[in-house]
Amino acid sequence: MRYPNTGLYYFGKSLGDALIKNNHSQFDLDFFLYSRTTDCFDNAPVHRTYLKQYNKFFFINTNNVELFHFTDQLTRLNPSGIRGKKKILTIHDINQVHENISADKIKRYLKKLGGRIDACERVVTISNFVAKDVLTYFPHIADKLSVIYNGADKLEVKSRHIPGYIPQEPFLFTIGIVSEKKNFHVLPALLENNSLELVIAGITTPYQNKVMELAKKHNCENRVKIIGPVSNDDKAWYYKNCEAFVFPSIAEGFGLPVIEAMHFGKPVFVSNLTSLPEVAGNVAYYFNSFDAHDMQSVFNDGMLHYKNENTATAIIAHAHQFNWDNTAKQYLKLYKECL
Repeated sequence: MRYPNTGLYYFGKSLGDALIKNNHSQFDLDFFLYSRTTDCFDNAPVHRTYLKQYNKFFFINTNNVELFHFTDQLTRLNPSGIRGKKKILTIHDINQVHENISADKIKRYLKKLGGRIDACERVVTISNFVAKDVLTYFPHIADKLSVIYNGADKLEVKSRHIPGYIPQEPFLFTIGIVSEKKNFHVLPALLENNSLELVIAGITTPYQNKVMELAKKHNCENRVKIIGPVSNDDKAWYYKNCEAFVFPSIAEGFGLPVIEAMHFGKPVFVSNLTSLPEVAGNVAYYFNSFDAHDMQSVFNDGMLHYKNENTATAIIAHAHQFNWDNTAKQYLKLYKECL
């Protein structure tokens, strides 16, 4: 949880809250946190231990710990450095194998991940897609691998809340780190022959220049708004008020914003790659390619279907399958089994 406004931050916060809620004194919980997260889990029945510089090399006071749960595959604390204790590792993705990365870098990454996997008694992935990816490279761990889906917070829009940026026209919304793997540069094509805006929220990178280049190509530069990180309140407002949520990502372990948008009954348009078909199910609309005309056709047909068939109820019902209480209960059960 080092970086707010990222998926791993919200995963840690939401799972942490749900573990506290559903623990019912089964376990004496201790959350190992980055030093900046001092305002998290306040007044909760949980111990908090904060990261120190020396934790890069070793973790002290392991005598009182029976089980370590490493909640992502690249935690600051390395499972290999802790001996004689039960360990569980959650893997969110191995997206590197789907991205344009050199073979040497992928090899190094997989070697590092393999060491962490082998140091743990149990391994969890957040989707069947990620499980399949992991078993492709580490088939020997099949008997200790399980899948536990993420939950998704049902955000509420506060009364009279005004976001930092108010669109001037009906708008499409997306959120995520503005980077190559999110593939946001294909979205300006959806603004041709209409007056829609596109609002992109998330941590910015130089990739945003590519997004704006494509916006210029499609003559909609003034209607593409890259607004940077937003608060939960702003995010909820954009979900509630957008015409549709668009998410053409090419590398997702789960795709949490998809379910968050579905809680508002919004039409969701996603790529048909990695975990997204598994998570979004049959209530989403899929871009089968990133050709501008294909995407426009999928979008126009999808919006027409959404309005004519009134599918909002089915979309909300699908989102309700993913909740943090269920996720936490499955982890608590796994803790008990592991011990």
